Amino acid sequence: EVQLVESGGGLVQDGGSLRLSCAASGFTFGDYVIGWFRQAPGKEREGVSCINTADGSTWYADSVKARFTMSGDNAKRTVYLEMKSLKPEDTAIYYCAAVLTSHVTTWNMFWPRTMRYWGQGTQVTVSS
Repeated sequence: EVQLVESGGGLVQDGGSLRLSCAASGFTFGDYVIGWFRQAPGKEREGVSCINTADGSTWYADSVKARFTMSGDNAKRTVYLEMKSLKPEDTAIYYCAAVLTSHVTTWNMFWPRTMRYWGQGTQVTVSS
């Protein structure tokens, strides 16, 4: 059974930092792209960052570039999202998702419908 379990969310002040984790199980880790998505109240889910677990290549949405860093630990089957200089507009539920690397291109990786498996999400709240 495929499982993606997020952790690390919480309440932080404007300008603060958080690190999210996503522990994966039930699939061959190195064969997948894993992404972070977020959904704010009343808004559509959007892609934030993706990593190719085979080679560590990463991609970021423009809204988080230079502030968020995604990384992976294949031995622990875990990916991380280091978030710095957080803003109130970063407030959302953050989801981890995965899809076979062969199903992903640079133009579809930030589409929620591209992803095959999803975690339950973790809440990030940035207070002003």
